[in-house]
Amino acid sequence: MRRSHPDTGGDADAFLAVQQAWQLVGTPAARRAYDAAHARERAAYDGGARRGRSGSGTGGAGSGSSAPFDYSPGRVWTSGTTAGGTRAPSRARSSGHPGGWSRERYLTLLREWVGRGVAIEDPYEARLVTSAPPEIRHALADAQAEEATARLLAELGSAFTLWHDVATGRGNETWARDASAAPTNPAKIDHVVLGPTGLFIVQSEDWGAPVTVQGKKLVSTGLAKGTRPMKELAERARVARRWRVRPSALVIVLDDDALSMDLAALGTKRGVPRFVVRRGALADRLAHGLPGVPFLSAEDLFAARTTLQRAVRFV
Repeated sequence: MRRSHPDTGGDADAFLAVQQAWQLVGTPAARRAYDAAHARERAAYDGGARRGRSGSGTGGAGSGSSAPFDYSPGRVWTSGTTAGGTRAPSRARSSGHPGGWSRERYLTLLREWVGRGVAIEDPYEARLVTSAPPEIRHALADAQAEEATARLLAELGSAFTLWHDVATGRGNETWARDASAAPTNPAKIDHVVLGPTGLFIVQSEDWGAPVTVQGKKLVSTGLAKGTRPMKELAERARVARRWRVRPSALVIVLDDDALSMDLAALGTKRGVPRFVVRRGALADRLAHGLPGVPFLSAEDLFAARTTLQRAVRFV
């Protein structure tokens, strides 16, 4: 840590990696716990893969594949306790601040609308929110959608790792604080989810109106004319090339009231399937696996996790 510390001429990324490594294996006790946890995870994964059917598919964080999507009894990637146990279920490892950027955007727009220098006692007061223009309400709805999704994803358990509010490009650092910036398609990904069932690029949305699926498109009166949310998400997901990983699927998550079905496939582009999912069904779908998306091998899972921990940056 002394050699890599930025104050002594070291590299900030290397220093962060050393800190993470120390937290995981810095003491004999931590190393034993780490090895034991990975041994259990590998044994559980191998058992689940043997029970699954062999299959083919595209996508995934690496070249390995095992059991494809299967609703028959078998391995479900969640965490919990044994029957009668009193220990609380473990939670997914999480980094980043879900909804933080969108809330900052909401406050920026709200101050501009009310008037600079005007005191706002409670920026979330119901009458103030409902009287605000649609763009401002949408910024708050975005934040709340991201936070709701993050809470559900955390319940997936320790086999999964989450990154929230992930940066996809440079030059957008002031977007949340610039009232004149374009209202949609900021250079960020809401959630990156990695687990045995795949690597998922996830976008949480609330357009304030019902959504229907027409072919491979999402249609809603709440969407601005010409907006293509899945295409925009795919463009932002190209950052995965820089991370040197391959997404298993792109997923847009909508409020339960906005979508009439739990899951809909929106086709495949460049080998990466696309889906829209109701929020209430998201965790269960990711725990079982998405249709046609192969599970990751244990080696690919561990390699992708290490790569993403080093590569991901936050807005």
